[in-house]
Amino acid sequence: MMKVYMDHSATTPIHDQVLKAMIPYLNDRFGNPSSVYSLGQEARQAVEQARSQVAALINSPAGDIIFTGGGTEADNQALIGYALSNQDKGRHIIVSAVEHHAVLETAQFLAKHGFDLTIVPVDNQGTVHPDYLREAMRPDTILVSIMHGNNEVGTIQPIQELAEIAHQGGAVFHTDAVQTIGKIPVDVKSLNVDMLSLSSHKIYGPKGVGCLYVRKGIRLSSFIHGGGQERHRRAGTENVPGIVGLGCAAEIAQQEMAQESKRLHHLATKLADGILQSIPDTYLTGHPHNRIPGHVSVCFKYVEGESILLMLDHMGVMASSGSACTSGSLEPSHVLLAMGFPHEIAHGSLRLTLGKGNSEEQVNYVLETLPPIIERLRAMSPLK
Repeated sequence: MMKVYMDHSATTPIHDQVLKAMIPYLNDRFGNPSSVYSLGQEARQAVEQARSQVAALINSPAGDIIFTGGGTEADNQALIGYALSNQDKGRHIIVSAVEHHAVLETAQFLAKHGFDLTIVPVDNQGTVHPDYLREAMRPDTILVSIMHGNNEVGTIQPIQELAEIAHQGGAVFHTDAVQTIGKIPVDVKSLNVDMLSLSSHKIYGPKGVGCLYVRKGIRLSSFIHGGGQERHRRAGTENVPGIVGLGCAAEIAQQEMAQESKRLHHLATKLADGILQSIPDTYLTGHPHNRIPGHVSVCFKYVEGESILLMLDHMGVMASSGSACTSGSLEPSHVLLAMGFPHEIAHGSLRLTLGKGNSEEQVNYVLETLPPIIERLRAMSPLK
């Protein structure tokens, strides 16, 4: 039985070079970056080198990078930090209906504390049309947060145009780019975004570290209080090994992105076409072309996603139904519901996301394994 990992949108294994770069800072180079002696300054230099490596990946000045404990913290800091610091300008915030829960629940938290929240809809392919945002803008809108690429269905949003609409209305624009970083070019200047979140463990770096890009001049309060680390914007002793790992992963991603994205696009196209051709009553979810490389998401009629995952796992295939953050929920994906899928179809979702370790042989194995599983589940289904 072949072992196949196809859940790279949930997490990725640490790249060998990344682990090698981290080990000294877990061992003899253990200094605190805030210390003035040489051991501490070694750690400080490593943090600043990583800051430059991450900045180069997104075409940002190094000083605009704030290291965080991950993508979720970066999203929280962007929304809460900006809202609290700028509420004198207005108290209206806009997010999309298909955001990751790290953005949606943070926006809802702000709504419970006196801010007005508008959730803009998407079309049946998961796209936020510019007109949707234009209609939602108000004179008191201070912040718009719309993700770059969707974690569940892979749709890439027209961020440049959406950011322009936000700016025309006097608002700041944040994007959660956790799923697109390292897979497609992400340039904060050409996208014209004011803040951007990314996460290390989606690009073959360690878990528990990420960063928030904040354009110079943006007023943003500290999210975690205490010391003066990260230019007084994120208190706490820096996670030096994690930050070093993120920096190394960012540099590798920049070097390998073009070739790897092309390879993943080929494999994902073969996988998606094979599933749609071999299994009837199946729907490709998300935009058919404007999607994250390596991302395949489908819905099957008459079956439950959890049952598919269990049977795939029995055959050595690791995948997800919707997003990993909500896989324990019995509720259907909020993303699929926002796209107009009925509950009974949304419950039958499967996400297969490919990465460096996947091969054509593995794609063929999944295409051999999946159809009999769906057929067996449908034969037992009371829905059919």
